[in-house]
Amino acid sequence: MSQQPTRKIIHVDMDAFFASVEQRDDPSLRGRPVAVGHGAARGVVAAASYEARKFGVKSALPSVTALRRCPDLIFVPPRFEVYKSVSRQIHAIFAEFTDLIQPLSLDEAYLDVTNNRASLPTAWLTAKAIRARILEETGLTASAGISYNKFLAKLASDHRKPNGQFAVTPDMGQAWVETLPVSRFHGVGPKTAEKMQRLGIETGADLRAKSLAFLEQHFGSSADWYYAIARGQDDRPVNPNRVRKSSGSETTFDRDLTEPADIEAGVLQMADDVWEWCERASAFGRTATVKIKFKDFRTITRSRSHTGAIANKDLLRQTSLDLIRSIYPPEKGIRLVGVTVSNFETPALEEAPTLPLFAA
Repeated sequence: MSQQPTRKIIHVDMDAFFASVEQRDDPSLRGRPVAVGHGAARGVVAAASYEARKFGVKSALPSVTALRRCPDLIFVPPRFEVYKSVSRQIHAIFAEFTDLIQPLSLDEAYLDVTNNRASLPTAWLTAKAIRARILEETGLTASAGISYNKFLAKLASDHRKPNGQFAVTPDMGQAWVETLPVSRFHGVGPKTAEKMQRLGIETGADLRAKSLAFLEQHFGSSADWYYAIARGQDDRPVNPNRVRKSSGSETTFDRDLTEPADIEAGVLQMADDVWEWCERASAFGRTATVKIKFKDFRTITRSRSHTGAIANKDLLRQTSLDLIRSIYPPEKGIRLVGVTVSNFETPALEEAPTLPLFAA
């Protein structure tokens, strides 16, 4: 813990990234509620502009629900190749300031700027310079959180959105965490937040008041993490070589499917998409998993592990087909399928985040 206050960590998060790219490239969309995705009955919102968010439109929301909340919502189909290209520009800017970059997705990353290449005296000035370069280079705004660890930096980046930055210094970290709702904490998902609330834990202060033994009793192996973050502690380094554990792709159909030929066409499309990533990353796993979501939203998975790596596309396609065929005849219509490869024999680095496919 003694080294923690000396670290200078920045979490950079692009503002409404996909939607902002669309508004940048099409001036007629500026200032209007925009959703990236498809407005079809089975479509899903991939991203929403800030104008749309005012109406409660957000990513992963069904398109029909989004349109009910915002009848003037404009849907634009996703252009993932464009987003990837802009992301590469942004990461090149990060590299002007530090070698220690840990991407989390196309639009966010941790940077350790303890020793920054620009020789700027503070992390605050470094974050301002990075955001200015992003705006100059891409025409897009970014927000930044600055702190002495990753947990606090990620929390801080959300505090002055959009187009702002916020710093949490070592002398204020623990007290600041105590004021926040636990639902905002990284690593506390909706279900865990509900469980915490049932146990009387609503804020960081409530979480800090619980003993480690209490947290172990109710949260098992996650107890140490919750105990530490309630005190503003996080020793994780910014790791530019973080190993990826799996790669997957999934799609929601525009109607519930029951015919094997239709279901298998979707599975093969996802297998091909995953294989393309495997080839690009030169990472090949031993285990293939097929995910199936039925019309009632019940989700099951089927997996198969090989003795060696799945080293060619035909093997991945055949394994995926065998797995989906194991549930025939389907008990209900199928609304979504996904294919994932895991247990990599060749290390797979977090350089190429996978993206979900959205129903047309």
